[in-house]
Amino acid sequence: MAIHATLAGIPRIGRNRELKRALENYWRDPATGGLLAATARNTVNSYIGAALKAGIDSVPTIGRSFYDSMLDTSALLGVLPARFQNVPKTDGSNLPEWINHYFAAARGTKTQPASAMTKWFDTNYHYIVPELSADTEFTSDLTDWLDDSCSLNNGATTMLRPHLIGPVTYLSLSRTDDDSNPLGLLEKLTDAYAEIIAQLGDKGFEWIQLDEPVLVTDLDEVTLARTRQAYEKLAGVAESANTKLWVQTYFGDGDQALETLSGTGVQAIGCDLVAGSSELLHWTGKELLVAGIVDGRNVWRTDLDAALATLEKLAARGPIAVSTSCSLLHVPYSLASENPSEEDAEVLQWLAFGDEKIAEVTLLARALDAKLNDRQLDAADLKVLRESRAALASRAESKRIVKPEVREALAAIEDSDRNRSPFAARQAAQAETLNLPPLPTTTIGSFPQTNSIRRARAQLRTGELTPADYESAMLAEIRSAIEQQEELGLDVLVHGEPERNDMVQYFSEQLDGYLATTNGWVQSYGSRCVRPPILYGDITRPEPMTVQWYKAAADMTDLPVKGMLTGPVTMLAWSFVRDDQPIGDTADNVALVLRDEIADLVAAGAQIVQVDEPAIRELLPLNEADQPAYLKWAVGSFRLATSGVADEIQIHTHMCYSDFNELIDTVDDLNADVTSIEAARNGMQVLAALKDEGYVRGIGPGVWDIHSPRVPTDGEVNQLVEDALESVDPNLLWINPDCGLKTRGWDEVTASLKVLVAAAQQARLQLAE
Repeated sequence: MAIHATLAGIPRIGRNRELKRALENYWRDPATGGLLAATARNTVNSYIGAALKAGIDSVPTIGRSFYDSMLDTSALLGVLPARFQNVPKTDGSNLPEWINHYFAAARGTKTQPASAMTKWFDTNYHYIVPELSADTEFTSDLTDWLDDSCSLNNGATTMLRPHLIGPVTYLSLSRTDDDSNPLGLLEKLTDAYAEIIAQLGDKGFEWIQLDEPVLVTDLDEVTLARTRQAYEKLAGVAESANTKLWVQTYFGDGDQALETLSGTGVQAIGCDLVAGSSELLHWTGKELLVAGIVDGRNVWRTDLDAALATLEKLAARGPIAVSTSCSLLHVPYSLASENPSEEDAEVLQWLAFGDEKIAEVTLLARALDAKLNDRQLDAADLKVLRESRAALASRAESKRIVKPEVREALAAIEDSDRNRSPFAARQAAQAETLNLPPLPTTTIGSFPQTNSIRRARAQLRTGELTPADYESAMLAEIRSAIEQQEELGLDVLVHGEPERNDMVQYFSEQLDGYLATTNGWVQSYGSRCVRPPILYGDITRPEPMTVQWYKAAADMTDLPVKGMLTGPVTMLAWSFVRDDQPIGDTADNVALVLRDEIADLVAAGAQIVQVDEPAIRELLPLNEADQPAYLKWAVGSFRLATSGVADEIQIHTHMCYSDFNELIDTVDDLNADVTSIEAARNGMQVLAALKDEGYVRGIGPGVWDIHSPRVPTDGEVNQLVEDALESVDPNLLWINPDCGLKTRGWDEVTASLKVLVAAAQQARLQLAE
């Protein structure tokens, strides 16, 4: 079957987050396993059916995915962590035998911490890191996977292609417990994939897709040669099994993958033409080029005329299929569920979510076919092309995009606006002002978003609560959070953020130049979904955004309370960002807004202000050559936001769920007085880098993994604090969790913070001795 229109990957959480709810129900009540099984299958089935109906002629299928595709791959290969193998089996209600072993790896148990979780390349999607060793053996069992895949589309395999993480990417993103190189397992894993391909071919699948995004990153010649050898073998197995191998790359330039894979027998290679070049100098024209011309990561309409011109040039060189640049996992499902105001409807016409991107792919495929065969498009397609051109023109001409006062402020920025006094001078001034004990304890910012908080927010939206009643309810939540922190014995408090729906969305809803969506949900990890706002133009702040809540909390206690803000890089990383100007300019725009907010917090009495940047590692370009330019604007925007305060004002920042070891110098360049950083889930690996770098600023390596629903033991936290003290000057060390606590319940928060505070107190006694 010839392929003209396809997708690089599909979402799985459900149009209305059905899988999220089924997962959380199952974790509360395992008797709902049957519902979870059906929901996981239906979310994929329904999406595939809709894509086929829309004109996609080959759809990647993942069978059922219960949490994460990397974790799915570990389960498929029989390498879920051995420390969870004694987890009680599921009740068997239509769920695989290994399912509780699987969820234990993702979420931990009462006695075992979860597997590490980190960002999927430079996205805000998180994956569960495989745990391997030099002795790992792979034992694939396709029974459950095949049952799911063959049930789709009534078992018609010609229009479906099994979709798996490729072996090189899987190993490159894995960790070992014996310091061996995971890629040392490539030959073993290739053999396991060969068995999988043979079985899938026997089931009649015409194509098998293996995702290898690691091929767009900087790989050495040895790794590339071994990759080529692996795919020569896999392509040979595919040919013997009467199927074809499709290797999909994304998030960067595809030329390295084309050069490595061309001539191996791989019959289709997918390349991201949005994040990478469309020149594709190493494409021989022999393999099917899957041209990722429709952006799968951002929400702007495709310039269909420009895309069609690119596709025509490529089609003159060889066979091509039109595709999305990457999986549609990264964008919301559909614009159809949005309900904009009359004013915001103008912005919505500039956008394309998942369904609209599928329509763009199929239209481009038809338009390309018409061009190549000297035919006219039908009237309906011509009408869509005219509407697309009109929407692009509307965006270019809109007066909502550029604001003169923002342009003047950006032009007035000087180097001095990004600098503070030397750290030693600030440290002395802050020590005198704050008078904190050794190893001060704090939390990252948020406390549990309880049902009552969510209910109050919903009632405010529907008018059941007046703004005054809602404010009273939030103040009561803040008072409760302050009292509990005082009772626990924490040293630096937070107001708990009950009024915030999300650390980016909350701010975006108060800034002109941002658009919040109604149902624009995307999966972040597991059952966690976020609703990224859309940054479409110059940003301005009509009024202070956080001062009211900070001041209320500060008036409730004599202890210091942190002002809490989200940093400029994270405001961009967790939004869909405008693509009509350099991203560094947009970051500085956000930084100026935050600089004014910090000034207002300080004027209201804040002595500590935390500006969170959990995404600064996330946006780091995948190729080393592109990283300096990114780091320059990313660091510069943070410093612009935070450098307008006096020495005695302590600036904190927070980072989580990425590998920061190679970016310690960047952490230092941010020039924050204190950095709290995710460390518990990764076994304090960041500490060695801190020690090697001679890091000399305040640091709070997390000692409690808050993304696992378990209370850490005294021994675990005490050990993490001891490990931290071996690498960090006690005068610089803070004791805190890995991340905010909004997703946890109060019982586990209270119990865990008691352990944390006790560990800090014990360490203080030891230091005194």
